[in-house]
Amino acid sequence: MEQTKFMKRTHHNNQLRATEIGQTVSLCGWVHRRRDHGGVVFIDLRDRYGLTQIVTDPEKYPNAHQTANEVRHEYVVAITGLVRSRPEGQANPNMDTGEIEVLITDFTILNRARTTPFEIDQDGYVNEEIRLKYRYLDLRRQRMRDNIIERHRVVKMMRDLLDAENFLEIETPILIKGTPEGSREYLVPSRIYPGNFFVLPQSPQQLKQLLMVAGFDRYFQLARCFRDEDLRGDRQPEFTQLDLEMSFIDEQDVMSLTEKMLLKITEQLVPGKKILSKPFPRITWQEAMESYGSDKPDIRFEMKIVDLSTMAGETGFSVFRDAVAQGGVVKCLRVQGGLELTRKEIDQYTELARTYGLKGLAYIQITAEGPKSSLVKHFNESELKEIIRISAAQPGDILFFGAGGFESVCNALGQVRLACADRFGLRNRDQLAYLWVTDFPLFESDPISGSLAAAHHPFTAPRDDQFENLDRHPEKTIAKAYDIILNGYELGGGSIRIHDQKLQSRIFELLRISPEDAQNRFGHLLEAFEFGAPPHGGLAIGVERLLMIFRDEPNIREVMAFPKDSRAKDLMLGAPSSVPAETIEELGLAIKQTN
Repeated sequence: MEQTKFMKRTHHNNQLRATEIGQTVSLCGWVHRRRDHGGVVFIDLRDRYGLTQIVTDPEKYPNAHQTANEVRHEYVVAITGLVRSRPEGQANPNMDTGEIEVLITDFTILNRARTTPFEIDQDGYVNEEIRLKYRYLDLRRQRMRDNIIERHRVVKMMRDLLDAENFLEIETPILIKGTPEGSREYLVPSRIYPGNFFVLPQSPQQLKQLLMVAGFDRYFQLARCFRDEDLRGDRQPEFTQLDLEMSFIDEQDVMSLTEKMLLKITEQLVPGKKILSKPFPRITWQEAMESYGSDKPDIRFEMKIVDLSTMAGETGFSVFRDAVAQGGVVKCLRVQGGLELTRKEIDQYTELARTYGLKGLAYIQITAEGPKSSLVKHFNESELKEIIRISAAQPGDILFFGAGGFESVCNALGQVRLACADRFGLRNRDQLAYLWVTDFPLFESDPISGSLAAAHHPFTAPRDDQFENLDRHPEKTIAKAYDIILNGYELGGGSIRIHDQKLQSRIFELLRISPEDAQNRFGHLLEAFEFGAPPHGGLAIGVERLLMIFRDEPNIREVMAFPKDSRAKDLMLGAPSSVPAETIEELGLAIKQTN
């Protein structure tokens, strides 16, 4: 059957103004809304640019009017008509095209549409599974359309700004060698080389370092990255990051350029939001953990954690005293106005603290009559006064306490801090609190084996004053690493890289990567360093995370055209899916059935 022919559009649906009154135009799009007012049909015609009101005249153009009577929501149509001003008093100031309407002289239905599973012209709640299954319909909604357009603008600005800074955009391959750097990789079996696999890159880390060896001293890429890991709201199995690398620089150069770029993007694209500090504040990882209980602190509100270890280790309360004696810490979180919290809420915070490693969450309520809690009996009067002095507590507050290992206490109180901030409405969406966190540990302890693991990745350089630690106390070594934080999210991170083969081999040794394994996994990088590698470093920023915060969205799925669901499934395409048995056989694979 031959497809319906139509006249090409002369304007899009957000283009016509009073200056076009009297012109004959052709428009195309989807029927957004349809209203029948006493025989005259009004239609809001939609495309990605916006809306135009079109209207019929049953006496002058009966054929066009008859067709308009047939159309329903989401029909695809083409019209030709005369631009005219709206009747007096009927202009719509909320529409860019609100001064005019188009009198339809010719009307063609290009494609009919069945009833959609949710309303396109409404922005109310729709079950996410339905939205993801019919994502092409979800993307017709204004909120989603605006998100995708804003994404384009952010990416274009990134490209333009880096081009102006003399960066080259260079694409790196998607099918690469498996060289595990921390997250699980997606495997791609090779048909030509049975039993061998490509992997999808977690990031272009090694490839961009090799570009520095090649002499491309300023590289960037909007890189597609893949990680086979458990999901959460700010994570997807595939995502896009702005990846950049520079030669002959130090940390300050990378951070200054990144800050300059983020300021320009923010001020131009979200001028209604307030950047809390310019230049961006900088704190060390140790300071971030001590004061905020997080290496990605939200500093839109104060509520700092304070340390009580020195005095707590000398009190009569055995829980505090034993924690300090065993090398742990005792910390306190003051919540202003915390007397408003119900027992149920306090119990919820206690459970939250337990999930982050604490055995419980002690608390003291500061009333006008004095401290109140079952905890009070364990302290004498001077100890209670000291706790109140250190925490700066006032009547009406509540103090939460954590005792145990440093990171467990910090992480648990950090999560309680965020929960209390949400309870009291302290996180203002119209504020953007950028922050640099620097001086991360080079290593962390593997929770299973207890051996050292790379905190960032094995190519991160130690700070220049840390080589003695590297030999004597590697677990205390501080890295030339830095993260850019925004409103409590890790927006991106980077480091100065190792460019010396001997130092890189030493790091592999500390990570218990044997010379043979290092050669097998990273031999290409070690060999490249033998041909003259410049000092270099870089950073990667999550594009979706930045957009999520800019657009006040609850998760990154809302700023991606075709995301996976929370279980890493594509509900629209039905992926992952099985493949024919002959394909499995051709690849030299066998499927093992499991329960």
